[in-house]
Amino acid sequence: MPHVDIDAGRLYYEQHGQGDPLLCVQGLALDVSGWRAQIPAWSAQHQLTIFDNRDTGRSFYATEPYDMRALAADALALADRLGLERFHLLGYSMGGGIAQEMVLAQPERVRSLTLVASYAGNGRWGRTRNHLAVKASAHQSDTQLALELMWLTLSEQTFEQMGSEIEAMARIVLSYPHRQRREGYERQLLADAGHETRDRLGALTMPVHVIAAERDMFVPIWKAHELAELIPGARLSVVAGAAHAVGLERTAEYNALVLGFLREASAAESTGSRTGAR
Repeated sequence: MPHVDIDAGRLYYEQHGQGDPLLCVQGLALDVSGWRAQIPAWSAQHQLTIFDNRDTGRSFYATEPYDMRALAADALALADRLGLERFHLLGYSMGGGIAQEMVLAQPERVRSLTLVASYAGNGRWGRTRNHLAVKASAHQSDTQLALELMWLTLSEQTFEQMGSEIEAMARIVLSYPHRQRREGYERQLLADAGHETRDRLGALTMPVHVIAAERDMFVPIWKAHELAELIPGARLSVVAGAAHAVGLERTAEYNALVLGFLREASAAESTGSRTGAR
């Protein structure tokens, strides 16, 4: 299994396809398996790199608290080890916060930035939500936590269609051999609680695409509007009727939105235009 060793620990990664590099950063509690619906389409046009953040999947588990900048440093170190000098960058949910810290740290390496179901900062509102989630975690069984995360990320339509099968789906999730350990989930929640880039995003100059889900309960759509408004020239796309798990439930539409923007960003770069992809 492919791993790279960085200063912080060992990260699991996968690479698929050929073409312009696309590095994807996953969100809370998710590992590379969360990209399975995207791999065929995206790797057909790009060299796709996906990986497990620390405290998830087959990457190392931390022994002390950390912040979003540490997660961003992990991802940049991975890019260094894999020889990814410049790349398109995509972050989903918490991964969007990590991607923001990456591009703010090394903007010259990022050809375009796609932020999906993400946010620019938590503030007191977001910190309170995450700290409450950590406290609740101490009293939840694995099944209860899995069901809660499914309820927050899947659409009402999916829940109604699946009916009692939703609990069977939770059992399948819990049987996954690389599922996140509870201490990793809680450390990621606490790291995410401190996410704040609202005072720095105005410095970004590369093409940026913010993709939001209209019925997202996990990251409210007003957070996506705020994010797009803070980045000069950012494009905002809203997937009507979609929930947080937009890449799973609306795969074809979501994949097309991402690839279309990446094509425009690459074309604009080749012609020396920064506005063509916005």
